[in-house]
Amino acid sequence: MSEDQNALILAEVRRLADALERLAGPAPAINDWNAADCFVWTPARLHLQPVARPNRVALSLIRGVDHVRDILHENTLRFADGFAANNVLLWGARGMGKSSLVKAVHEDVRRATGISLKLIEVHREDISSLPVLLDILKATPHRIILFCDDLSFDHDDTAYKSLKAALDGGVEGRPDNVLFYATSNRRHLLPRHMMENEQSTAINPSEAVEEKVSLSDRFGLWLGFHKCSQEDYLQMIDAYADHFKLKLDRTQMHHEALEWATTRGARSGRVAWQYIQDLAGRLRIMLERD
Repeated sequence: MSEDQNALILAEVRRLADALERLAGPAPAINDWNAADCFVWTPARLHLQPVARPNRVALSLIRGVDHVRDILHENTLRFADGFAANNVLLWGARGMGKSSLVKAVHEDVRRATGISLKLIEVHREDISSLPVLLDILKATPHRIILFCDDLSFDHDDTAYKSLKAALDGGVEGRPDNVLFYATSNRRHLLPRHMMENEQSTAINPSEAVEEKVSLSDRFGLWLGFHKCSQEDYLQMIDAYADHFKLKLDRTQMHHEALEWATTRGARSGRVAWQYIQDLAGRLRIMLERD
């Protein structure tokens, strides 16, 4: 065989190898657990992206939800210590601090215990990749909270079946070192019309509805968040103002905060934080949330 023929064959082999590499996609990333305490799951590369500066507030700044705060904190503490704990669904009114509470409790428990407790955010659109992620996590020595913010499913979405299996089902079940926390604006995660449609077209309507509702049943704890009172709202304002040392007459601040809430049609932790940001900006004070 001539040198030219050898060169052609070698070039063809390289071309085929390059094509196969492109089809295979990028190699799985190497996950560094020491890089951070919070991560974001990137299923395309099987990668846990470290979050150097998580967006969170101190637990002491979350007001008006004392009862559910204490329940979530105790559940998380038991889990960190290696004892039995429940998956948690935090549901209810918008802006009342559901996701903020998850992140704040994680940080508070991690610092208080010194245990390697990791928080991994899973985006709603990546729920179907949970089995792959759990396979990675079960081999780690860390205690891990999987967190999905604003979780819900549309009428044509079947990803909820992956979530059901990951929470409590499947042959292997959920790894002992993994817990799942989710927030949602609705308790049953699925729109009512979806369950009604399933009921009207099913051979056994009650079984169809139970199939949908049973997703929420996989969460051992349901923590409800409701619209806050004016007193709770002003307590949030005062806590933020004291923490960030915002110097403004308290009566004037309350008046402004109530007017701010009125223009937005609601009182909530989110609205309180938005007012505080506006006030700090006017006072030319930098806000350091962590």
